[in-house]
Amino acid sequence: MNSSFTIPPSRSGDAHSPIELRGTRQFALYSAEGREYRILMSIPDREAPASGYPVIYMLDGHATFATVIDAERAQSRRAEKTGVAPSVIVGIGYPSGLPFSSERSYDYTLPVPVENLPASRDGKPWPEHGGADIFLTFIENVLKPKIESILPIDRSRQTLFGHSFGGLFTLHTLFTRPETFRCYIAGSPSLHWARPLIEEEKQAFIKKLHTEKHELNLLIALGELEGDPPHHMVQNARALYDRLEPLREYGLNVNFRLFEGENHGSTLPSIVSPMLRTAAL
Repeated sequence: MNSSFTIPPSRSGDAHSPIELRGTRQFALYSAEGREYRILMSIPDREAPASGYPVIYMLDGHATFATVIDAERAQSRRAEKTGVAPSVIVGIGYPSGLPFSSERSYDYTLPVPVENLPASRDGKPWPEHGGADIFLTFIENVLKPKIESILPIDRSRQTLFGHSFGGLFTLHTLFTRPETFRCYIAGSPSLHWARPLIEEEKQAFIKKLHTEKHELNLLIALGELEGDPPHHMVQNARALYDRLEPLREYGLNVNFRLFEGENHGSTLPSIVSPMLRTAAL
């Protein structure tokens, strides 16, 4: 296991040292099916509370890992002012180290019949998809126990953060296994991709919440420039918020954020601070 997350040195022949992110680790982890993941982990620089550290599990781990840990460290220094608690950050990435690996198309998506999928941007067939439940089993049965074997973790303060397909996966997890996390951050969720299955899951979740006691936090956030056709992501996300907002009395604390002037890609870093505050609730 590496003791820190490093950026490879330049190949131009200079002798500069690689950049290290203090208090971080990275290691490989494998699912029961043999799929490899690159796990990035940031450890707070202070002793764990008696109950253990809160933990934030991030999808697309290589996309914003450094951004999230910088924001968490800066804001948690004055937790009484910012509302951000020192937390363990766990980024779930892939061996390629790319911000958005093609493997996410399988891990983050629901098993939607091909005839129900929207047209792809390039007109080519969609890559392999539908592995969300297998990936969720990996998180629960492999990743979480691994993190808990390294650090004391407060299981009652766990957060899942995903963007785009990751936002869709976050909602799928909330709707089908709400006990898995306490906080759910769905950034720019690709709701258009999973219809009608995600609608069925939402309706089942609403019925469940009327009969089962849960205390859950949900943040739905995206950029105001994501409302264009054919996907209408802003309209879809707002409609979901409107449908879930009445569930506050049943234990779902749901909030909606729309970031002015931001698009599907640029909204991702904008979500970080609201995400950290939601994780601390």
